[in-house]
Amino acid sequence: MATQQTRSQDELASNVLMSKQPDNIKEENEEEEEIEEAAVVVPPDSGWAWVVMVASFLCCTVIDGIVFCSPLIQEQLMAEFKVSKGYVAFVSSLLSGCYLMAGPFVSAMANRFGFRPVTITGAIFAAICFGLSYFATSVEYLFVIYGILGGIGFCMVYIPAVVIIGFYFEKWRALATGVAMCGSGVGTFVFAPLTNVLLKMGWRETLAIQGAIVLACALFGLAFRPIQPIRLSVTNDEAGDEKEKSKLNGHGHGNTVAPTPQLHQAAFTKPLPEGRFAYSMPNSAHNTYMGASQRNHYPTAQEIFKGMNLERRPSGTAQGSKGTELKQLRKSQPTTPNGDPQQLTFNLHKELTTVGENEEEAENDNLLETEAKPVTIQARRHTVSGRRPQDIGKRSAAAAHEAHHGQTHSSSRPMYRDDIFFTGSLTRIPQYQSQTSLAYHMSVTRLPTKQDMLEDRQKGCRICPEAVRRTLSTMLDTSLLSSPAFMCLAFSGFLTMMGFFVPFCFLVDRAVASDMDKASALSVLSGIGLVNTFARIVCGSISSFPAVKPLWLNNVALTAGGIATIFSGVVVNTASQWTFAFFFGICIACFSALRSLIAVELIGLEKLTNAYGFLMLFQGIAATFGSPIAGALYEMSGSYDMAFYFAGGLILLSAFLCYPLTCVSRWEQRRNEKNTPLPAA
Repeated sequence: MATQQTRSQDELASNVLMSKQPDNIKEENEEEEEIEEAAVVVPPDSGWAWVVMVASFLCCTVIDGIVFCSPLIQEQLMAEFKVSKGYVAFVSSLLSGCYLMAGPFVSAMANRFGFRPVTITGAIFAAICFGLSYFATSVEYLFVIYGILGGIGFCMVYIPAVVIIGFYFEKWRALATGVAMCGSGVGTFVFAPLTNVLLKMGWRETLAIQGAIVLACALFGLAFRPIQPIRLSVTNDEAGDEKEKSKLNGHGHGNTVAPTPQLHQAAFTKPLPEGRFAYSMPNSAHNTYMGASQRNHYPTAQEIFKGMNLERRPSGTAQGSKGTELKQLRKSQPTTPNGDPQQLTFNLHKELTTVGENEEEAENDNLLETEAKPVTIQARRHTVSGRRPQDIGKRSAAAAHEAHHGQTHSSSRPMYRDDIFFTGSLTRIPQYQSQTSLAYHMSVTRLPTKQDMLEDRQKGCRICPEAVRRTLSTMLDTSLLSSPAFMCLAFSGFLTMMGFFVPFCFLVDRAVASDMDKASALSVLSGIGLVNTFARIVCGSISSFPAVKPLWLNNVALTAGGIATIFSGVVVNTASQWTFAFFFGICIACFSALRSLIAVELIGLEKLTNAYGFLMLFQGIAATFGSPIAGALYEMSGSYDMAFYFAGGLILLSAFLCYPLTCVSRWEQRRNEKNTPLPAA
């Protein structure tokens, strides 16, 4: 075992050596000139990041506003196409369902092409679908064009708008996410009366105008520009003097002989199918009681650089494309007589060890005086498909080659971050609290493969590139379905989402049928959005306190919302409906805001991306069938109360499923600890 490990380390070392060669030989031996590197995306947490937050807020306002108010067109559709309420409900339910179910696939597209292109393409595509809906000749036409295709377009706007917040913010992530997600409530508040006014012209004109409004999201998406990564590469303290002399003599950057890297002694290798190897760190973030996938593993930057000295430098040379921190970093760098910036060097040995909170701040201040706390990274999941050890160096060499050619997109894949879907404060994550900021970001960053980077450089279109396959395999990793804790959480979310859109579909109709003024009924619908807006802010603030358990906050909110929905029809008047709007608005706000926090507490940060993939699928399916079932119940009983009993009962049942989740999670943890064998020495 020791012999194999030594051999694999030697093979890795042979692939991270750099040598000075003529240009004509360099091209031929490109595969052999490797330097151990990793690209780290540093969230600005200021400046343009706030513009991104506002753009995300506006996208959520438009998308969620239209989705939540789309049932208002059903009455005119029923009159024109002579269909039942249960059948016509599929028009809006398919829009909301596909808007969720397409999440994993849109995430893969965003990982490959970036947030900005996907958002702009999605906005244009959705606007075209809404425009084509103007010419609908049947409800089935609307099912496909408005519901399915329009929902996919909405997802292409919504997913990047939500995920990019975690890419731009670290310290202010919870606040920025809360503000951006408030767009959902504001959208409901604005589009309820707006849609009612537009419907006076007809449902066709309404959809056409809404399509034009959706097109504005393409303009908002222009703000989602990529963040240029900073690169970390291996250096050697002992060779520091020689390196300095070499640079002062004008030999440039790439002529230093890198040291022989040694993986940290805690690392071990294990064989995988097809002769591949996987690196696994017993103390790293991806090794929790959930266990790692037996199929594959992509190493984190922390695993590769454990115990090594690193050079830190901004990648690329394009002017005007860097954030404030990167500009400050460049200004702080000394230069050689030739004017080339010298690389800043520091030792990560202490950075990759557990420290106290005060030590963390001190050490981060010592890294770069002109830069805020080093923040985020690309990353991926807890399990990833690895290559042979020597391929690790090749992946890094590809990253260096990309930087020199101004192509850094593959080195900042957003879905390669383990925490990309985490919407709360990072202080709630144990990995963030127990180590320095830089060490945390390295521990949640999964490195892109060489194939990934080669595909990014090469011209042409690939049907399913590596960045897409890797994201889909992570988000839809079926090994997670064997977790009882996750399945309870997923089924609870399924039930909640099945009743989630029912009040939006039938609240106004029930109020009008009970002799309420339609304007008052619409104000109640807007009121749900208003309460949702403030409840998200309050919920996010409360959940930031360590003593507050997100699971219990979620359970209380779902219980109150379920009970309020069941009894909302006992007396139908303005006061009772506003009371229902208050509790239901809090319910949906807590449900939406706390999903990622609960998932991390139950199954770990390394499984969050995987969990979100299945949660979006399950909730999308539930949203697709919830409202039509409620509509069918109304037709059978002749009363809207049955639809609200159905929705409230499902929400209440979902709350009851969540109450024992803590006990289930602890039992699962003990079971997996017993069944997990210790690694061989």
